[in-house]
Amino acid sequence: MSERVPLRPQVDALPPYVPGARPGAGAAAFKLSSNENPYPVLPSVLAAIIDAAQEANRYPDMFATELTSALEDTLGLEPGHVVAGNGSVAVLSHILQAVVNPGDEVVYAWRSFEAYPIAVAVAGGVSVQVPLRRDESGASTGELDLDAMAAAVTDRTKVVLVCSPNNPTGPVVTHAAMERLLAAVPSDVLVVLDEAYLEFVRDPDVADGLALFREHPNLVLLRTFSKAYGLAGLRVGYAVARKRLASGIRGTSTPFGVSHVAQRAALASLQAKDELDRQVEAIVAERTRLVEALTAQGWRVPATQANFVWFDLGARTGACATQAADAGVIVRPFAGEGLRVTVGEPEATDLLLGVAARWLDADA
Repeated sequence: MSERVPLRPQVDALPPYVPGARPGAGAAAFKLSSNENPYPVLPSVLAAIIDAAQEANRYPDMFATELTSALEDTLGLEPGHVVAGNGSVAVLSHILQAVVNPGDEVVYAWRSFEAYPIAVAVAGGVSVQVPLRRDESGASTGELDLDAMAAAVTDRTKVVLVCSPNNPTGPVVTHAAMERLLAAVPSDVLVVLDEAYLEFVRDPDVADGLALFREHPNLVLLRTFSKAYGLAGLRVGYAVARKRLASGIRGTSTPFGVSHVAQRAALASLQAKDELDRQVEAIVAERTRLVEALTAQGWRVPATQANFVWFDLGARTGACATQAADAGVIVRPFAGEGLRVTVGEPEATDLLLGVAARWLDADA
């Protein structure tokens, strides 16, 4: 019998969100497809997870009050500015649901985070995608063109999404460029600065989200515990917003969306900052080694400030992803465009460099 219940047209037309591939059962391979922290959970965080799991019969604190309070203290904010959710992508969805009316436009760069068009469509909005910058040869630099994004704003625009560092290409948005965007965008248009990879940034010119937030009431920051904090499997993200908007985001959020285990793990991670900082520094050092080696091979990869690198491979993307898997590294292909490869263990870097050299030889 055929199904007769129709889906909303926007839902029927949603692009699929493709997760990073996993190694097959029993396969020995490094998973570099999901931008995860390659280090195991810290012992102090693991202890908090185990303790919290014993209370799984109880509902969690619905608004993650202790966690949001700790984040506000850490960031130097008054109470009421932080909203936690089931990962930053869920928080983004709640933001859009709070402010976007059917037919409102949402401007963002493309390619950028692949969840953006899905979240916009689910909220009833219309995506306006602005191409990334290109160099003199016509090749993509992987950088967001904030001036073009500002020019794309119309009287139908409700939100502008800015991903810095940009996923999947890696470059950051500078403070000066972000200031220009905020000056150009009307004050009733919400600007969301997605800083999921902030902890890996070492560029001194990067946009200072907190400083800009204090100056611009229409700016919202998105951050996560999934990447640098190594809690991807527990799903904890948060927004920094003005109190009225924060209240609206809470109102659209899924009740009890952040589990008790996730809340306790995030709190323990905040208390283990020094240990986590050492992990992040090790990842940044490995990123530097990887990029320098790729440059020496002859690659021109975008200037990444995240925990991944981007290969602009076009039609060769699928074949190159297969070659990487055969060599023991699982990467993230974007069909017809390129590969995103997470910075992982040194052994994974060595394997990747070997296969990247073959990609380059095939391109010669």
